[in-house]
Amino acid sequence: MHRWDRTLTLAGIHDAQLRGDYTRQRDLVSAYRRHAYAAVRLLLPSPLVPHVIAATAFMHHTDTLLEASPAGGRAEDACAAWEKEVRDALATGRSGEPVLRPLLHTVSVHPSLRGHVQEFLAGAHMDRDFTGFAGEADYQRYVDAYSLPAFMLIACLLLEPDAEPAAVRRLCRAYIDGSQRLDFVNDLAEDLCEGRLTLPEEALKHHGVSRGDLAQGRDTPAVRALLTELLAQARRDLLASRRLPRLAPPAHRAFTRAVIALEVLTADAAMAKGAGLLRSSARPSLPTALGILVREFGRRGR
Repeated sequence: MHRWDRTLTLAGIHDAQLRGDYTRQRDLVSAYRRHAYAAVRLLLPSPLVPHVIAATAFMHHTDTLLEASPAGGRAEDACAAWEKEVRDALATGRSGEPVLRPLLHTVSVHPSLRGHVQEFLAGAHMDRDFTGFAGEADYQRYVDAYSLPAFMLIACLLLEPDAEPAAVRRLCRAYIDGSQRLDFVNDLAEDLCEGRLTLPEEALKHHGVSRGDLAQGRDTPAVRALLTELLAQARRDLLASRRLPRLAPPAHRAFTRAVIALEVLTADAAMAKGAGLLRSSARPSLPTALGILVREFGRRGR
């Protein structure tokens, strides 16, 4: 039996249509999140793998729709229609949408996911209506309303169901605060090309940096200081989340440790690239990233 077919069987997914849906989601996720997909396959128990992929694919599909749907007009109507379709599917347990059928099955196996899907949808307008952050407080509201609920779609599948809620929120929020800030800095060149400035304006003002400085790729001491400060904060938040694996079952801890370690590694690569981030994103070296996966593969279950 093909390894993926065996994974689906071990996860209790036997219906032919549903197996095809999960397989399409697997192909999608493996194409755009290669390191994360490799970590999922190597480090998580097979029965959980399709469910993590289904939640990730749903989040990616929704995020892509939001980015293509600026507020106003038909685009906003399309976004609202998707939200209604998801909520109707959750209410009835049925959908003709290939992205939602795996999600519905995963919700039936992991009921705690339902509430996180609803919370994620409730905050989706924050991303769709995004026009920039005036200050740090605006960024933090975005994290609370959209980034954290998005992360919880995955985290709720990884953590112990009876883990202390305050600790779960504190550590998950530390992780996603660091990860989101890192993404915004690391993807600065791409976002600016698309007309989005994702750094708080007050941070630019504090360092005497203009949007034009960033858009034109100016490597100045002020620009370097701005990027260094934001990346250092992201790294501190990521490191503050290192107790998160303790809230997961032993079989899930290697994966959770690897996810955090890979983000810290990316932050280090971004820090080393400096103002080069204004031209392209930073990525950790492949041997170093593989080293983390190999190390955690040897620590599975501990």
